[in-house]
Amino acid sequence: MASTTFGSDAVAACAAELVSGGSLEMTPGHPSDPQAIATLLPAGMPVFVNHLPGHALAASLPTLRAVRAAGLEPVPHLAARRVLSRADIVEFLRQATASAGVRQALLIGGDDPQPVGPYADALALLRDGVLAEGGLRELVLPGYPEGHPRIPADLLERAFDDKLREAQALGLGTSVVTQFSFAPARIVEYCDDLARRWPGLPVVVGMAGPTGAAALLKFAQRCGVSTSLRALSGQGWDAVKLFMHTDPADQLSAVAQYRLRHDDCNVIGVHLFSFGTAARSAAWMNGVITARQGPS
Repeated sequence: MASTTFGSDAVAACAAELVSGGSLEMTPGHPSDPQAIATLLPAGMPVFVNHLPGHALAASLPTLRAVRAAGLEPVPHLAARRVLSRADIVEFLRQATASAGVRQALLIGGDDPQPVGPYADALALLRDGVLAEGGLRELVLPGYPEGHPRIPADLLERAFDDKLREAQALGLGTSVVTQFSFAPARIVEYCDDLARRWPGLPVVVGMAGPTGAAALLKFAQRCGVSTSLRALSGQGWDAVKLFMHTDPADQLSAVAQYRLRHDDCNVIGVHLFSFGTAARSAAWMNGVITARQGPS
């Protein structure tokens, strides 16, 4: 199965390693999901929990606790523009670290038109110092292989570098999780650029988890994955369906081949965006991992 899916045993082995060292994203409000996915994933795998628009930070606490109780590593999203106040995030971090053992978080700006509190962007929240003071030890920063739909490329790169330097100055460990893309060449180019600018910075490549093509198209448009969509749209819906695979094996294979070819590669794993179907994504990840445990 592995060699059929990934082309060679070496690529299949690398793919399994990337999945084992990767992470999964889930939506809060489904407290039974962590126990279900824990039976499919390696113990201690990071599980990212969304900070949804219009929801308080505290809404994710039951899910974060359930993730920890299931033997997985809870990683909350912190959307700066959705934080109501400094007191709000201080209390959230107090509870998250004490009751869910949270040690790391994904720091994003959030796409809300206006901030609901004092933080206009992720850098403002980071510079406040509250994250390190609140007990976090590591920060995950987002990477955008296809750019950001509302931020010019030069500003996006400068903001990334500023956040990385600020986090390191605060003594926080840092890594990157990229937005998903349907253009493997663009992902490789982005990872190459990060390896040149920030040698040794761990990168986890985001991929769309298994889902239907129509749903995937909707999420891609919402997430600003525009470059690959524009390239495909001129080729018709058949081309879109061909490249927007409901099974992300081809994306994983491309990342594995890239890692095998580059000794200085920063990529340490892959991150699956589950779009509300965490169990389905976890089952797919389990299939990639367990395929290497049987006959090749």
